[in-house]
Amino acid sequence: MADNRDPLFREIDEEMRREQLLKLWNAYGTYMILGVAVLLLGVFGYQWMQKQRAAQAEAAGARYSAVATLLQQGKNEQAQQDLEAIANGGPAGYGALARLQLAALAMKAGRADEAYSRFTALAADSGADPLLRDFAQLQAASLKLDTAGWTEMQNRLTPLLGDKNPWRYSARELLGLAAFRAGELDEARKALTELVADQKVPASIRERAQALMAVVTGENSPKPGPAGTGEQPATGSAGTSGAGGTPAAKAQ
Repeated sequence: MADNRDPLFREIDEEMRREQLLKLWNAYGTYMILGVAVLLLGVFGYQWMQKQRAAQAEAAGARYSAVATLLQQGKNEQAQQDLEAIANGGPAGYGALARLQLAALAMKAGRADEAYSRFTALAADSGADPLLRDFAQLQAASLKLDTAGWTEMQNRLTPLLGDKNPWRYSARELLGLAAFRAGELDEARKALTELVADQKVPASIRERAQALMAVVTGENSPKPGPAGTGEQPATGSAGTSGAGGTPAAKAQ
């Protein structure tokens, strides 16, 4: 008896399921269609954006290369106009490179205030590549070497001294020079000793550090007086002594 009723039960069960699905479709079918459409549009939109970004990056790269050619030809005015356009409307990477180049052009032309402003703005841009931001911060600090106090130079350069920062050696060299100019000879010796002792330091930076270290050591040692008197000379500061000025300038 139960065997004869099984097909009937199955047919009733299938009919109920069809009715339930039909009710669900009538209630939510439109939303399901919209959901699928939105998903497809999102996929196609993402792919289109990726292609657009690639095309923009390629165009910006070609334009940046053209700027380099203009600079080699001495057409700085035209090059600056193109760099401004890339900086303002190009992809983020090329835009940051263009901003750095504009700052370098200003510095080369003797417009130190403009260069400092451009470097500082890029260093503070959280959307820029950290490598370029740190380089801009280093350049901004170098422009303040003659006017900033020792504490300010420390604040500017200390964030760049991390073991993984690619600009750490240049930052330490600048810190040592700033300490020397501020008369902080112990701090100068500390920064320069680390550069001289580290075998990973580029040769050019190590050589300059060694030259400045010789000056710092001379400044920190007793100065002989006139022959036969044993007296100390009246002058001997870092800024005025014969041992201070020229070698320090060479170390830069």
